[in-house]
Amino acid sequence: MNFIEITFETDNEEIQELIISQLNEIGYNGFEQEKTCLKAFINEVEFDENKINELLASLQLKYSKQIIQHQNWNELWESNFQPVCVDDFVGVRAHFHASLKNVKHEIIITPKMSFGTGHHATTFMVMQLMQEIDFYNKSVFDFGTGTGILAILTEKLGATIILAVDNDEWCIENSLENISQNNCSQITIQKSTNAFVTNQFDVVIANINKNIIIDNFSLLNAACKKSGTIILSGLLFEDETDIVLLAETYNWKHIKTAKKDQWIAILFKL
Repeated sequence: MNFIEITFETDNEEIQELIISQLNEIGYNGFEQEKTCLKAFINEVEFDENKINELLASLQLKYSKQIIQHQNWNELWESNFQPVCVDDFVGVRAHFHASLKNVKHEIIITPKMSFGTGHHATTFMVMQLMQEIDFYNKSVFDFGTGTGILAILTEKLGATIILAVDNDEWCIENSLENISQNNCSQITIQKSTNAFVTNQFDVVIANINKNIIIDNFSLLNAACKKSGTIILSGLLFEDETDIVLLAETYNWKHIKTAKKDQWIAILFKL
């Protein structure tokens, strides 16, 4: 499996974040933000140049593309992957890094194509908000699991029933590898295109993007137990009003909004 690397020439951080949000909706789930450009990655078979041109029509940006061979992918990520810590709560590292000190929990993530290493603001903020939730003996539904990082953290925090789903085969493969790497035994991984589940959970987490969250809002509501907790992320600052208003129609109580780098994560209680 090869990948397409798209490089957008812009040093505007807000435009970079906007591009990430929009590309995430059409299958891109690997990103590198640099001072003068943004790099985005997608499976070669899913690449559609017409969609890139449509996205950039109003932004007037230049871009370049190249094919990255499958065997070079890990080398690329390993050269750029650095450990990240969320306060003293959790540290995320790759298998080739030394063990992290002065953190309560440590997660090992193999740096591959799947979204979710803790570096991006959306995942970082969800982990911040997770500090405020009691996961002990709780059930968790992780919608859009990516690398499995959030599901792994919930098990480390004491959750005993964890269902993590994603619609991407690469993410499923990567999350299973990471679950094994972290010696987790309570996580079930499934491939799914939406948030429909047959059971209800104490905690529901959806770190995806605004459109997918809105499309699945009723399913996320149905997946959460009464008096349960929901965390939504993958949202931009300007998305907060729309999401909170929609949540109010389902009688969700807005507890807290975390903000970082033009992105937000929102904590709700039912």
